[in-house]
Amino acid sequence: MTRISALRRLSLVALVAVSFVWLGSVKADIDPTAASFVNLKDIQWKENANGSAASYLISGDPTKEGSLYVTLMKWHPHHNSTPHFHPHDRFITVLSGTWWVGTGVKYDMNTTTPMHAGAVVTHYANGIHYDGAKDEEAVLEIIGIGTAASKPAPGFKPE
Repeated sequence: MTRISALRRLSLVALVAVSFVWLGSVKADIDPTAASFVNLKDIQWKENANGSAASYLISGDPTKEGSLYVTLMKWHPHHNSTPHFHPHDRFITVLSGTWWVGTGVKYDMNTTTPMHAGAVVTHYANGIHYDGAKDEEAVLEIIGIGTAASKPAPGFKPE
């Protein structure tokens, strides 16, 4: 490789690098009538009544029968649900942390399966399950059809 060819290549690499730095510093304006966004760090989470988790509704109404909904849920460390079911299928993606999932009426968080960030889980209608977080927070995206009402599993007896 000649010296001029090497200089041209180095100049091209430098130009590309400078372009990326410049493009990264440009703030794009988003037309709010065309798109909206919120950064995960800026979400206004709504804590549930017992303080075990928080949620953020993106779209729809999980309390309305037949309504498509999308919500985020944040399980706090060392909190979980007991065996329960929902009347409709739910599709859950783990966004961060580890979410622990178990099935059946025999409640034992020690036998749950870890679902790491990137896992996609389907909870089928009326399928008995329990889930939550162990040592770290878990953030989930849940998509389903309302209602999302949770009903205690028949036959479950807390120990």
